[in-house]
Formats: sequence, structure tokens, C-alpha cells
Amino acid sequence: MAGIYIHIPFCRKACTYCDFHFSTNMGTAERVYTAMRRELEHRATYLKGDPVGTIYFGGGTPSLVPPGRLQQMLEKIHELYPVSSEAEITLEANPDDVTVEQLSIWKGLGITRISVGIQSFREDRLRFMGRSHDAERSIKSIEAIAAAGFRSWTMDLIYGLPDMSMAEWDEQLTIALDHGMPHLSAYCLTVEERTALAHQVRKGLVTMPEDAMQSAQFDRLIDRMEQAGLVQYEISNFSVPGHFSRHNSAYWEGVHYLGIGPSAHSFNGTHRQWNRSNNVIYAEALEIGKDWWEQEELTARDRTNERLLTGLRTMAGVDLDRLELDALGMNSAAYKKHQEVGYLTVENGRLLLTRAGRHFADRIASDLFVTDDR
Repeated sequence: MAGIYIHIPFCRKACTYCDFHFSTNMGTAERVYTAMRRELEHRATYLKGDPVGTIYFGGGTPSLVPPGRLQQMLEKIHELYPVSSEAEITLEANPDDVTVEQLSIWKGLGITRISVGIQSFREDRLRFMGRSHDAERSIKSIEAIAAAGFRSWTMDLIYGLPDMSMAEWDEQLTIALDHGMPHLSAYCLTVEERTALAHQVRKGLVTMPEDAMQSAQFDRLIDRMEQAGLVQYEISNFSVPGHFSRHNSAYWEGVHYLGIGPSAHSFNGTHRQWNRSNNVIYAEALEIGKDWWEQEELTARDRTNERLLTGLRTMAGVDLDRLELDALGMNSAAYKKHQEVGYLTVENGRLLLTRAGRHFADRIASDLFVTDDR
């Protein structure tokens, strides 16, 4: 089944580490929401009639969207696309937007899964990251979500923070587990260009931890989740059985998807398309009938490398029979090196990272990339 991703490009404030496309100026919101409904109409044939199994409201901060606007978008999707009756419909939410009343409204709209951006349960960490909620809201939001009766829910946490001890990371994981979360996305803090954090690091205002400490916290994460019965089905994602993110899993498996909204990406197997990362330009283009996107045709090399990059991050690994080019043969030295040190293995025709290899997933994939279309 295909997926639809809706990018909501608005936030209350800018987090110091975030390099996603967003704006804190809500003045263009209604114009952008109208443009997004127009884009849904223009792109109605993009998925070629494939059933839609997942809808994902990401961002940005989708929980800022008025319920009436969410309802309009969902109604437009159901009007134009063959949506499965069992579709997973996810909404990303900030803790400060989560209330018992709001959860009931979202559930009534057909949202089946909530993804809440906790990031930390500590006040000082939330201030450091520029989050708009406080530690009390972190706890209250997950308590409310756990009791609301959604089909599933998940939270985000960040590790690898400056001066973060193992005791602090253990504390964070214990709080999350004690509240019965069925799914966790845990990310190591990275310094992205053109972010406030990058500026702070350059100026010497923030010192990032050593790789060894971040790596040790990743290992502790794996151990704690395994002990609690959660499966590491992707490098950064852990879930009890039956609660894997169907939307993200489809991305990693190469399923076709349509992206709606400024900066959103689409993929149909042969082409990749991405929308303008400017709210006004995006909206104006849809108003006057100009192109609001760019695209590229994917070569056999592109498709092979993408399967390597995404597949290696998952517990399923890479189905070698689905690679269009012989990446292992063309990069035999790199493959043998990673295999000999215990980072890679092949089981039942699938290329898999070992636990040790999960620390270096992107680097290993890059080493195996095909550089031409031989």
C-alpha cells in the first residue's frame, strides 16, 4: 500500500537543533493550508490508484493545525484517494498541545496514532533545546495519550546531549517505560548546519560529548529496550510487537508515497520529487498554476544505493535479490572489511548489520554505494 505524508511547516518556536523546514510566522497558515488542499487535487493520479495504507501529518508541528483544517485535509484525501479502512493515520504533536479534550477531537477525526515530541523529561534540557513545553507537560502529555485509547502511540527522546551522564539517560528511559509506551524513537543529538546549535558549537558556547559516550548511550538504549520487550526494528526505532510504524516502515521498504506541503518529498519508484521549501513561493505557485516542485529521474545506481541506505537501517536488512546492481561485488573490498570486523552478515539472502555494525550504519552503507551504472 502507498503512503501520504502531509508536511505542516509551522512551529511556535525554533528548536536549537532542528534543520527541518518550518516557520514561526503563522501569518501565511491559512494560505498554505488552502494550497495543500489544491496540491492534493493536482496530485490525485500520482499514486496510480494504489490503496493508501498510511497518512502521516509531520512537520513542523501538526498539532498546531485547527481541527477544522485537519478535517478538511482528511476529507479531501478520502475524496480523491482509495484509503484503506484500516489505514494508520499519524499526527505529530507537541506536549503543550496535548490535552484530554484535544486528544478526543483528534481521535474523532480518525487519527489512529499519536507521535509526541517529548525529547526530554528534564527542565534544563528542554530549555537548552529550545522546546516550547516544560518537564511537567512532558509527563502529563504521555499520561493523557496512554489513557486516550488510540490504536498506537510513540514518543521521541534525544540522547548524546552535552554533559549527559549514563544515569541521566537511564532516568529518561525509565520514565518512558514506566508510562507504558508501545513505541520509542530515540535520536542522538547531531549538529546540523544552519541551526542555532551549530552556531553555539562554533562559538564555543556548547561542547558536544565524545563519540564514545554517545555510542555507550546507544548501547544502553538497545539493552534497556530489549529487556523491556521492545524490538529494534530500525536503528532509531523500538516497538513492542504490533506497534511498528507502518508509515515509516513503508519508506524503508521502498513503497511509493506522496508528499504534500512545502519541502515535502514524493517517490513513485522511478522519480523523486520535492516541493519548494518556502511557504509563500509554494502557496503562490499553486495559486497561479506554476510548478511548485522539482524532480529527478532515479537511475539504477540511485535505486540501488537507496535500498542499501534504508534497508541496512532495518532489522529486515537488504534483500540482495532486489538490488539492481551488484553493490557487494563492485565494492568487494569494503564489504569484506566490514564483514571481517563483524559489522555485516548475510542471512537467507539478506545483508544485515550486526549489533556492532548498527553504530556505523550510514558509514557502512556509504562504503557500499555504487558509484556508476555499470
